[in-house]
Amino acid sequence: MLTSIYGAIVLGLLYALMALGVYITFRILDFPDLTVDGSFVTGGAICATMITHGYNPLIATLAACAGGMLAGACTGLLHTKGKVNGLLAGILMMIALYSINIRIMGSPYLSLLNIKTVLSPFFSKPIGVYIAIVFAVVIIVKLLLDAFLHTDLGLALRATGDNARMIRSFGANTDRTTILGISISNGLVALSGALIAQHGGSADVNMGVGMIVIGLASVIIGEAIFGARSVWVATLAVIVGSVVYRVVVAFALRVELFEASDLKLITAMIVIVALVVPQIRRTLKQKSVARKRTLALTGQGKGGKA
Repeated sequence: MLTSIYGAIVLGLLYALMALGVYITFRILDFPDLTVDGSFVTGGAICATMITHGYNPLIATLAACAGGMLAGACTGLLHTKGKVNGLLAGILMMIALYSINIRIMGSPYLSLLNIKTVLSPFFSKPIGVYIAIVFAVVIIVKLLLDAFLHTDLGLALRATGDNARMIRSFGANTDRTTILGISISNGLVALSGALIAQHGGSADVNMGVGMIVIGLASVIIGEAIFGARSVWVATLAVIVGSVVYRVVVAFALRVELFEASDLKLITAMIVIVALVVPQIRRTLKQKSVARKRTLALTGQGKGGKA
């Protein structure tokens, strides 16, 4: 049982980078980017292909991140310069990436077993050390993202998502910030895909199916736990949400009611619960406040006398 929990924590941390990318598009830019399902595989495909061809694993991982940024830039250009609907632009890029990823790998599947990767030196370490190393990497990425979002360019990016018309009135180029935001988002997604491929020992053209839902689940769960009072808290919430999601899935798969093939169903159920429970709590709170106001106005709150 503990082994599955530890494994879920490691996966949660690795997928947290992808969730941070989803957070940028969906929460900061308010952009429904479905490129994620394709760029996640692009990261794994570029990384696996370069490693099998003898490149340094670290360089391969950075190249995977750059490939994801390029894919995001294409989606951003389709939307801003091509005037294609944001949702459609993401779908088109996701479809195109399916074929591109197969071209990159040369086949739908590429194995990394018995090949040195960025993570392989830590496989022989105790699981606690492995978790600590992955956690440190994720926190460094989170802090870099936080720092960027507090720069002038980062503030312009956040303002673009809040009110694009207002930020344009101040002379900012919202097309540029949108493209930049989507590029950074997919760069993080591809980085996650590269690390997942190295962790799992293979890259598969279908490994990105449903990634956007998993990313959204992580964002929603994190916000339900911590809220989103500031950027620093919001990015931390996304990381925690990703880990919690994986741990919940690990527990659910151990229940006899579910099978391994029910993973997508479990994901949908988790997202539904994460969306509905905060709404129910908010509704109950509003009703409680309204009832107290009614009692105060009628005087019932003071023994029934006006």
